[in-house]
Amino acid sequence: MKYYFYESIILKQYPRSIIKKVLNLNKKEKFLIIDGNSLASRAFYALPLLKTSQGRYTNAVYGFTTMLLRLLEEEKPDYMAVAFDKSAPTFRHEAYKEYKAQRMKSPAEYREQIPLIKEVLKVFSIPFFEKEGYEADDLIGTYSRKAEEEKIMTLVVTGDADAYQIISPYTKVLMTRRGITHIEMIDAEVLKEKYGLSPEQVADFKALKGDPSDNIPGIPGIGEKTAVKLLKKFGSLKELLENVGKIKETGLREKIEEHREQSLMSQRLATILTDIEDGFELQACKISAENIDYPGARDLFRSLEFKSLLDRIPDSLQAENKEITEYNYHKFKVVAGENELKHLIRRLSGAEQLVIMLESTSTNPFNSTAVGLTLGTDRDNMFYVPLAADEEKPLLNKEDVFSTLKPYLEDEDIKKISPDSKFIINCLELEGISLRGLYFDPFIAVYLLAPGEPVQSLTEMYAEFLDFHLSSREEVLGKGVKARKLTEVQIDEMKNLSCGEGALLFELTRVLKAELEEKGLTNLFFDLELPLVKVLSSMELEGIKVDKDKLLDMSLEIKGKIKSIEEQIYKLAGQEFNLNSPKQLAFILFEKLNLPVIKKIKTGYSTGAQVLEELADHHEIVKQILLYRQLIKLHGTYLEGLLGLINKNTGKIHTTFKQNITATGRLSSTDPNLQNIPVRLEEARRVRKVFIPEDPEGFLLAADYSQIELRILAHISGDEQLINSFLSDEDIHLRTAAEIFGLPVEEVTSQMRNGAKVVNFGIVYGMSDYGLSQNLGIDRKEARLYIQNYFEKYPGVKEYTDKIIYQAGKEGYVTTLLNRRRYLPDINHRNRNIRSFAERTAINTPIQGSAADLIKIAMLHIYKELQERELKTKMLLQVHDELIFEVPSDEVSAVGNLVKDKMENIYRLKVPLKVELKIGKNWYDMDKLVP
Repeated sequence: MKYYFYESIILKQYPRSIIKKVLNLNKKEKFLIIDGNSLASRAFYALPLLKTSQGRYTNAVYGFTTMLLRLLEEEKPDYMAVAFDKSAPTFRHEAYKEYKAQRMKSPAEYREQIPLIKEVLKVFSIPFFEKEGYEADDLIGTYSRKAEEEKIMTLVVTGDADAYQIISPYTKVLMTRRGITHIEMIDAEVLKEKYGLSPEQVADFKALKGDPSDNIPGIPGIGEKTAVKLLKKFGSLKELLENVGKIKETGLREKIEEHREQSLMSQRLATILTDIEDGFELQACKISAENIDYPGARDLFRSLEFKSLLDRIPDSLQAENKEITEYNYHKFKVVAGENELKHLIRRLSGAEQLVIMLESTSTNPFNSTAVGLTLGTDRDNMFYVPLAADEEKPLLNKEDVFSTLKPYLEDEDIKKISPDSKFIINCLELEGISLRGLYFDPFIAVYLLAPGEPVQSLTEMYAEFLDFHLSSREEVLGKGVKARKLTEVQIDEMKNLSCGEGALLFELTRVLKAELEEKGLTNLFFDLELPLVKVLSSMELEGIKVDKDKLLDMSLEIKGKIKSIEEQIYKLAGQEFNLNSPKQLAFILFEKLNLPVIKKIKTGYSTGAQVLEELADHHEIVKQILLYRQLIKLHGTYLEGLLGLINKNTGKIHTTFKQNITATGRLSSTDPNLQNIPVRLEEARRVRKVFIPEDPEGFLLAADYSQIELRILAHISGDEQLINSFLSDEDIHLRTAAEIFGLPVEEVTSQMRNGAKVVNFGIVYGMSDYGLSQNLGIDRKEARLYIQNYFEKYPGVKEYTDKIIYQAGKEGYVTTLLNRRRYLPDINHRNRNIRSFAERTAINTPIQGSAADLIKIAMLHIYKELQERELKTKMLLQVHDELIFEVPSDEVSAVGNLVKDKMENIYRLKVPLKVELKIGKNWYDMDKLVP
């Protein structure tokens, strides 16, 4: 049941119970019975070997539960049951000792999940059955016949073709195919069409041909085609054995006569019983919303770490929640006049917590119009302050509203709870209000709990963490081109929408705080990520000045180069063609110039970047095409793209920093993405020339961590050789080359040093011998020797990589120095390539994630110091391991010392952190600074 604030006309006219009866009046009842072992086994082998953060295997449970929810949604059964095999021998084993004797014991990882699957069934109040001496098939056969006696349609969900024999006018089989992703409906007609059999002939078919999966012998030498042909002619095994003399083929006749008793035994083994006496009552299998233990399902799914599965429980099975029905939107208030504003102020006076949300026309604070402000002191005291014109009601003046609210929004003692807090801080700052007392942002909390997962909406969070199913914005406003603009929505509707979302933030905060504490993430949230919001806000609002004239000149220059390269490519090709057409390019390269084909695709030949890289040494045209593509991207993304992002009022670019996107904890940025400015191409590096200080007399200061990831590797691995190299301030790549090649440092060539550099950073990223061979242009054997020599010289690093992979496999996640988690669901995957990628991620994340943590700490400390000392220097950008500042000329020395000191001393490692400072009039032309 989804709870909507907007009642439909039908719901206003008729009680829900009457509507439900009318809708179900002509519905034929349906019984769904699942072969539990079959579905669980298929799920186990279809999905990667998933683990929770506590080390509990869950792939079979997850697949089973997903399928269960799908069946509930699509089939909408009235009755449901699950049958399991008992581990004890059955009557079939007593009749034939070799029955299923060849089967291997199920893996322990599978067996331990069966009790969890039963727990899932319990919270859904779906009965499950198992009976000593019998198989699940026998229970399914018996229960389907009992349902048939009551004229109830039965659907049997299984992956076992044995079930075809119980098909009848009232029983059909839902056969699972391709793991658990596809279901095929099999009835008598389909069975006849596909297999040439009737349900009554299925057991006879197995009696003749045998069944290797169950070790049923059948008659040796009779295969599928012969068995079908015999049954088509004689109708049944009984008739066949009575008329075996009519078979003309001597060999076949003799086989049947010789194995007559064996075929009859095989028939008994293959026949599903339909008359077990066990007191089964169909009414006990009735599905109803009232019987579902929804809180139990929530707790179980949360413990199994099944994100968002609660939201997939069909609406028809979600019982009316008393707490939700009491959530009355009529309690929400519109503040559109002086009296309402005074009432709001009375509520704010003495408030301990305050939810604050801003409705705006854009996610860019510089281009947005505030439509409304939502404030709330508790769930039942939510206020919507409209800020955009509405024909129905006169509005308060926006400036007067903000002026009145300013003391409360800036009050440090009132704890502010705000989703997307940085955006709200930015918007309020532009209105002259400095929001203080930020206490909680659910988007950041959920990011720490599930890093790398798609960002959830508030309604998705409420469904997952509070079991509260609130109508989403898309459901209310529409989506895509049909979506209504906020300025077109009536005030009362906006009140319901915004206050409805905001009212639950108090409870969500409580639940998420508990989750953070349980996973040891409280300090990371409250001491680092939440305070960082204010720092990032100040950087976004400040922006960085762009030399527009230089940017235009550079754009024209690159355009000219692109044109020149185009002409050169046409000359090398001997004709003009569409360079941006993969088909035409493939023709030129592989048919006209006869270059070796690296990779074929459906439409012909691949001309992707990797293919062209491999072909670069075969023909000059390939090198020019690669350069052409790089320049096209540079021009479109970083030249023309930057021009469109310059703010007309400030002359600056105001990038947006995202702190809840990357799985490692690194910041990312958009509009523009400053993290991805290419560095290999000189023309791309020169883009940094256009970034300049706002004050012509000022400077840009760049502070870059030197080899921070290798230093963190030395710290967490504890490798003595690596630690000593950093303590001695050696050239680490030179030292590594000397160790790998067994040479004195003075005999190491620049080529050897470059190779060692690739090895050093490759180890950090868990690079394989193949990856190293591709990077260095050497064969895999030589690359393997490089890595082997490296680990021999740095045994502590080898010990770290082995240990972290083992730990990740056991716990399902790895952590950084500040306990930031990254979950690795594929760490135990059966596919070697998928598992290897997860292992490389396990090696790299504690290193890269710790580097991200340390630079964030440095940002906090530097920002605080700049504020306390009232310096005019501004922090502008953070790009990977580098911070960019605008510094007045008279603060260069002081700020240089401040920045270097804070960055190098924010965390005590076993090796020193080292920061290199550069200063210049733009971000490209910079000189080393020694403060």
